[in-house]
Amino acid sequence: MPIAPGAAVSEFAEAMQQRVRQARKALEEAESAGDAYETAVAADELEDALRLARAHGVDTG
Repeated sequence: MPIAPGAAVSEFAEAMQQRVRQARKALEEAESAGDAYETAVAADELEDALRLARAHGVDTG
């Protein structure tokens, strides 16, 4: 079955938004736990997710 035009874009946007939400949550949890290493890892993941979202015009709120 062919994919409807725009469907893949919508799925990509949803996946990017989910990735950003998860990264924000991980960063918040790491900061709350006082874990410097996990905070750095989570911050890097969030930066990467936001960069990709911006590059593809995805609104992350």
